Amino acid sequence: MSLPKEDAAVLSARWTEGVLLKRDVFSTVERGRFRGENGEVDAVLRRLDQVPWWSFLLARHLFARERHALTLAKGLNVGPELLWSGRRALVRGFVDGAALHLAKPHGDVAYFRSAKQALRRLRRAGICHNDLAKEQNWLVGRDGRAYLTDFQLAACFKRRGRLYRIAAYEDLRHLLKHKRTYAPDALTARERKVLARKSFAASLWLATGKKIYRAVTRGLFNFTDREGGGRRLVNDAPVLTDLIRKHPAVRDTAIVAFADRRAGVGLYAFVEADQAALENQLRDQLAAANGPKPPEHIQVVHALPRDTSGRPRTEILQLVAMNQIDLIEPMMKNDQDRAFLKDILEQRKNLRDRFNFGADLPAG
Repeated sequence: MSLPKEDAAVLSARWTEGVLLKRDVFSTVERGRFRGENGEVDAVLRRLDQVPWWSFLLARHLFARERHALTLAKGLNVGPELLWSGRRALVRGFVDGAALHLAKPHGDVAYFRSAKQALRRLRRAGICHNDLAKEQNWLVGRDGRAYLTDFQLAACFKRRGRLYRIAAYEDLRHLLKHKRTYAPDALTARERKVLARKSFAASLWLATGKKIYRAVTRGLFNFTDREGGGRRLVNDAPVLTDLIRKHPAVRDTAIVAFADRRAGVGLYAFVEADQAALENQLRDQLAAANGPKPPEHIQVVHALPRDTSGRPRTEILQLVAMNQIDLIEPMMKNDQDRAFLKDILEQRKNLRDRFNFGADLPAG
């Protein structure tokens, strides 16, 4: 399925391809640059030309919902601005920030205060997001504020009737669930009451619709995790991790997923070891095991970045694998962190989908 001629003409003249962010049966999403009236800006493109025929009608419906919501949200400063839209493609502004599950704003009360303000602005415009249970739809901006993205399930209301009030309440309840995860001590008594009381619609959905939704998305659409790695990350990565750790020269490994233009979803293994030439040995070992398909990239590193509990910081490694290098800097706490990560960045393997967003590496 190809783009309409008018869409293709605009993108050919005004869009510069950058980094693939996601590809599924509903759309292809990539980051790049868009040439507007005031010059070129960082932007995100959603396009429907690579979706399968059997999901196209639903994909087009979700596309139309996002386009409508972004049109109404213009000027609210709660998410990306709609820069251009065609019949099967749209371009929205790029929000300079990392997803909630990557940024992990522990104890950041100001962030959740701004998140609640963002929901208030959406409510005044009659917009309910309807997909805020997902942490990847909440962004932590470089300015520390909360932004929302991915409005494919958004509903827009002209009147504040019962359905609107239910949807708005569930948006708030899902925000408070994230606040409970990252800043539980800041929850007010009233917010705890909201968390404790699901709407009737939400309770009915959990008891009935969600079971069907999971069966369809995990079985038919192959959605199994929030990072977009699908079955490869959920099922294959643990097996590959165990196989890699069996090599006597390996101290530890962490495997993350990244969007790949050829394979759809790729796996990237960061292996903690001292032997720089270990990659070929590991590939031979994985091939001989006759297990899952080996990772597309294996990078031997002197040490994995770890949090205070000693666990690998996969949120940083995933940004490295995706070539979202510029989003790593706000997550660095000091110059020691930057120096530690410099070698990993300079030796990264996924150079196929590289753009100049990551031109400025952290200084050592």
